[in-house]
Amino acid sequence: MKTSPKKTMIYIIITLTLTLFAGLSLAIEEPKYTVIKKSQEFELRQYEPKIIAEVLIDGDMKQASNRGFRLIADYIFGNNTASNGDNAKISMTAPVTMEQAPRSEKISMTAPVTMEQNDQNNNQWLVHFVMPSKFSMETLPVPNNDKVKVRLIPDKNYAVIRFSGFTGAQKVEEKTKKLLDWMEQNGIEPKGQPELARYNAPITPPFFRRNEVMISY
Repeated sequence: MKTSPKKTMIYIIITLTLTLFAGLSLAIEEPKYTVIKKSQEFELRQYEPKIIAEVLIDGDMKQASNRGFRLIADYIFGNNTASNGDNAKISMTAPVTMEQAPRSEKISMTAPVTMEQNDQNNNQWLVHFVMPSKFSMETLPVPNNDKVKVRLIPDKNYAVIRFSGFTGAQKVEEKTKKLLDWMEQNGIEPKGQPELARYNAPITPPFFRRNEVMISY
């Protein structure tokens, strides 16, 4: 008996919520990195190369987060084509990350646009999951939905601020400004736009949540 798309999506959301982001002792893979420097809630990290599955979404920050999450969840839960011609389930990783879509190269990026500013402008957002490290670009199942793109991110350095609680636009704005101030104080020049990384499910109590704002340098 066939399952309706609505029931399938409900199953995906419930499964992800209960088993993938509970914030407990689950062995969820995270991108590999080395901590270069740590100071209170700030860190400088060097990330190893990684493959991401990514979607470009129109709308405000909340809408883009929800729609992007569902599209990539659909991909990793089997809406894909593996090398043997079948579909395959891909293990979930953490975090789920979002950032504003890149601006034109003609526009100077001397000061990153904050997420709140981007949200007010109702621009486009990139939402992505990191793929499990066992995959290469050759072995990763191909998305059936052409809205989902996979690409390799080379090794990269990030300045990071970690915080708990909710991730509303105002709070993320405050954390982004705090991170940018810390980078300036330490002579670190930002090279990319702020990325919001969330590691837990909505059912996780706010004080147990792990959130981060990351800026490449």
